Amino acid sequence: MYAKFRNDKLAEIWKLVTQPPETFKGGSIWKVIVNINSAMQGIGLALLVLFFLVGVVKTCSSFDEVKKPEKAFKLFIRFALAKIVVVYGMDLMLSIFKISQGIISTIMKTAGINSAAKSTLPKAIAKAVESCGFFESIPLWAVTLIGGLVIIVLSFIMIMTVYGRFFKLYLYTAIAPIPLSTFAGEPTQNVGRSFLKSYSAVCLEGAIIVLSCIIFSLFASTPPVVDAKAAAVTQVWKYIGELIFNMLVLVGTIKISDRVVREMMGL
Repeated sequence: MYAKFRNDKLAEIWKLVTQPPETFKGGSIWKVIVNINSAMQGIGLALLVLFFLVGVVKTCSSFDEVKKPEKAFKLFIRFALAKIVVVYGMDLMLSIFKISQGIISTIMKTAGINSAAKSTLPKAIAKAVESCGFFESIPLWAVTLIGGLVIIVLSFIMIMTVYGRFFKLYLYTAIAPIPLSTFAGEPTQNVGRSFLKSYSAVCLEGAIIVLSCIIFSLFASTPPVVDAKAAAVTQVWKYIGELIFNMLVLVGTIKISDRVVREMMGL
């Protein structure tokens, strides 16, 4: 039962990482996010003008400097590009997401793995468990219960982390026009750059999660070496212990996926 629960959660994680936000939960959430993004565009355009004026005041020492053709042309280009980024910010962010999904697809094709590997109880352990009497099965149930609870907790931590990444994608997309409007002013453009870098990092978290699942799948594909002469409790404990260790590695890697990506991107 616990193996099935873990396998189901891994399959759910794999599906979430490879699924576009437009189809998540039937696309109803995405429609709301798109509507919010459209509503934020009006605020973003108003802030764009404000940030542009602030930038002009801080970068130009006098009004005469603004009258210079080369300076006026640069300001016009900055304003036009900033407006394009705000208006078509959704397309820009979807392009970044598609690039990250392409990276994930390349990793999966190169590794030759298209889904999370399922772990099953080795036949030797299953045979030893079936041959146990009533009193021998009591410590066996205790070991199974403790190990199963640990596996359930670790599975929930993993799925919550992956869901958190999905929700961050929605949050970034919803309010994108506001931080993107900062590109209009030279003093504030770093805010927009940081926003795009952070969003790219969230997208790339999926690649780290997929790599973690691939490594775990390779670990899980090799069953532990069990002494057939040992007691059934010992065999089960060794199997569950190794499974828990592998899951701890997987959970730890998934939990720090955002930190790994941010360190790679210098955030």
